[in-house]
Amino acid sequence: MISECFVYITLPGKTEPVTAGKFVMTKNRQGISLGRFFYGKSYLERSDAVAFDPVELKLTNKTYETVALKGVFGALRDAGPDYWGRRIIERHAGMIELDELDYLLQSPDDRAGALGFGLNVTPPAPKRTFNQTLDLVKLQEIADSIVRDKILSPSSIEVQALDLMLVGTSMGGARPKAVVEDPSGLWIAKFNCPDDKWNVARVEHAMLQLARSCGIQAAESKLTTVGDRDVLLVKRFDREKTKDGYTRARMISALTLLKAEDTHQSHNKWSYILFVEELRRASAEAAVDAQELFRRMCFNALISNNDDHPRNHALLAKNMVWRLSPAYDLTPTPLISQERRDLALVCGDQGRVASAQNILSQSARFLLGSEQAEMLVHRMVAHVRSDWYSAMRAAGVSERDCKTLKDSFVYPGFMNLFVRNG
Repeated sequence: MISECFVYITLPGKTEPVTAGKFVMTKNRQGISLGRFFYGKSYLERSDAVAFDPVELKLTNKTYETVALKGVFGALRDAGPDYWGRRIIERHAGMIELDELDYLLQSPDDRAGALGFGLNVTPPAPKRTFNQTLDLVKLQEIADSIVRDKILSPSSIEVQALDLMLVGTSMGGARPKAVVEDPSGLWIAKFNCPDDKWNVARVEHAMLQLARSCGIQAAESKLTTVGDRDVLLVKRFDREKTKDGYTRARMISALTLLKAEDTHQSHNKWSYILFVEELRRASAEAAVDAQELFRRMCFNALISNNDDHPRNHALLAKNMVWRLSPAYDLTPTPLISQERRDLALVCGDQGRVASAQNILSQSARFLLGSEQAEMLVHRMVAHVRSDWYSAMRAAGVSERDCKTLKDSFVYPGFMNLFVRNG
């Protein structure tokens, strides 16, 4: 069984990877997976060397150890496959039992961020060819087959697996997707599923548009139609096309920044308040990014996006410094409760309660004055309330789907608590 691998990185402004260090997995005395990582001496001697993340794997000659995340450091796990990517890898592996290192090694070259993994000290050449947007018909068919657990012919499994191995967890999730290319660069194609209760592609596109109109820096997106099915294309913000290939930005999830895990025991760290404290330490523009995170927190509450977990937030380093990444994975949820709704992360003194009062209770942590924060919330409430429908219809969302989702937006309890106690 493979127990170690080399870790590669594409440095800022470059298109070719270099070897940065080695990752080793063992078991400790209690039989728990233990991960070790150290940067290579030649990498540390480079004048342009950068750390993998701003919190854990700092640029030193020490050997780092962790038992969190099944022995995988957060920055490495963020470069691995998400739930969908793992499903593809498992399908490809058949009955072979996989460990965390297998997932890292079998994930594709077009993973999220700037890291890569391999068994050779010399990194492989970067991927030069990608699925084209013209291939979306084929990719949609393969995605449907896998969603339905349809048996694929052995001769085509490898090709299909490579087609659908996807970006890492920091841009991840469980929905089917693939990386495609058009003349402008790389996009994540997110497919609708046959059993979706509404047109997820069009709704997510509408939310990204609505977020931008609220002053939020959201990922660029567009829609295309494959047969009678819609596909959402989200521009990859961790890649930039150049004449020599693609530059790659380092990228980590908020889960890594918080030194948290996906487990229930770690949910006490799932907090916008803790997130913004770490963000202020890591970001090169602390005040700008802190206030941007406040707007996103408020927006998620206003559209009832309770899927705002730490893997759906990220930090990005296109050059030497870290900044909050563009917003992505913004999805409304039609919930029944009109009095109280919760976010996935703690957002104030009352925990995860998605209300104006709670969001405003810790506004100072986001470097906002109380009046400034209150005005911002009121403006966003008015904007989402007046524009959610037009944004949905402009994105081609049907009347039926608008009716299904209408109770997601500015639910009564969001302002009622604020008005009653304010």
